[in-house]
Amino acid sequence: MLDFLGIGAQKAGTTWLYSQLAKHPRIRFPKGKEVHYWDWVQAGRRPDDISWYRQVFADPGGFIQGDITPDYAILEERYIRQIHALNPDLRIFFILRNPIERAWSAAQMGLAKLQMTREEASDPWFFDVFRSQASLARGDYEATLRRWGGLFGSEQLLLLYYQDLQENPRKLLVDAALHLGVDASFFDTVPEGELRRRVHPGMGFHLQARPPLTESLAAELRRLYSDKITSLSRYLKKDLSGWLNVPIG
Repeated sequence: MLDFLGIGAQKAGTTWLYSQLAKHPRIRFPKGKEVHYWDWVQAGRRPDDISWYRQVFADPGGFIQGDITPDYAILEERYIRQIHALNPDLRIFFILRNPIERAWSAAQMGLAKLQMTREEASDPWFFDVFRSQASLARGDYEATLRRWGGLFGSEQLLLLYYQDLQENPRKLLVDAALHLGVDASFFDTVPEGELRRRVHPGMGFHLQARPPLTESLAAELRRLYSDKITSLSRYLKKDLSGWLNVPIG
C-alpha cells in the first residue's frame, strides 16, 4: 500500500530528503525517487493504469512505502481525488522554499539542461522562463495547498521549510519521521556529515557556486511573487515577508 507522498516543491530539497528517508529501516521507496505516475498521466505521457501503480506498492513487507515526485504539486484536483480514493489516510509532505529563489534555481537548472552558460542567457530569456506557466504554477504554493488540503486533512499534510533543511536538517528529519509514524530516534544516530552530504553535484541545498541573482532579474521575480507571498502569509498565518529580501550580486 502507498503510505505517503512527497509532492514538492521542485528545487526545494526533495532529493536530499529522499536520500535521508531511504536510510530508515522502516521506510521503502519501491521505485526509487520520482515515480512520475500521476503527473505523466495528466500530461498524456503514460496510460492511466491505476492497477500498475497499485502493484508498485502491493507488497509492503512491513515497510512504510512512499513516492516523492515534486511534479505532484501541480496536479489537477481530479487526480488528487483519485489519490485520495487510493488511500484516504495518506500522509503527505510539502517543502516550501522562497519561490523567488526556487524560480531562480529552476531557471539555472534549465540553463544546464540546454548546455548554456549564464553569459549566453539574456535577461529576456530568463524573463520568459520566470513567466512560463510551469514555473509560476510550481511557485504558487497556496494553490497547491488548497487543492491538496481540500481533500486531505491538515493533520495529514506536513509543511516543511527549506530554510530549516539548511539550518537544522536533523530536526526536519525527526519531524518527517514522526509524521510518517516511524521511529524518529533513528535520525539521532545519523552522523552530522551524512546530514550535510551533497546528494549530487550542483543540486539540493548543498549548491556549488552559482551566478548571483542580478537586480534586474530579482525585480521581475519580486513583481511576479510579491502578491503570492503576501497571500500565502495570510493563508498560513506565518510571516514570510523576508522572502522578498533575496541576496543580490
